[in-house]
Amino acid sequence: MHPSPELTPYQIIGGDTVVRGLIDRFYDLMDTVPEYYVIRKLHPADLSGSRTKLYMFLSGWLGGPPLYTDQFGHPMLRARHLPFAIGNAERDAWMACMRQAAEALIDDTKLRVWLLEQLSKTADWMRNKPD
Repeated sequence: MHPSPELTPYQIIGGDTVVRGLIDRFYDLMDTVPEYYVIRKLHPADLSGSRTKLYMFLSGWLGGPPLYTDQFGHPMLRARHLPFAIGNAERDAWMACMRQAAEALIDDTKLRVWLLEQLSKTADWMRNKPD
């Protein structure tokens, strides 16, 4: 299946259950896998707010309910991430963590690859420090 105006990535991926599961798995991995400390240290001790905001953002970004924009307005992702030094190492760790989460929850290889390609573009855009 391919995204279309009639069938959003949110619907294809499995809706709220899968998006929430993906975010929970992502933050569980980030909080426990030593290789992801490079991004874990950029987050507060309590990850509940981060979990909620990424879940809300991805929901709308994938074509589901626009939870983030309804509550916070335009995401302004790059501007909101400028206070954090994000280079290649942070981008790569974020993507590795998301890839591991996606592999655990999205069985359809083509869908998983598509999602990770889209997220990779966004993760790359978040870089704000030279390496």
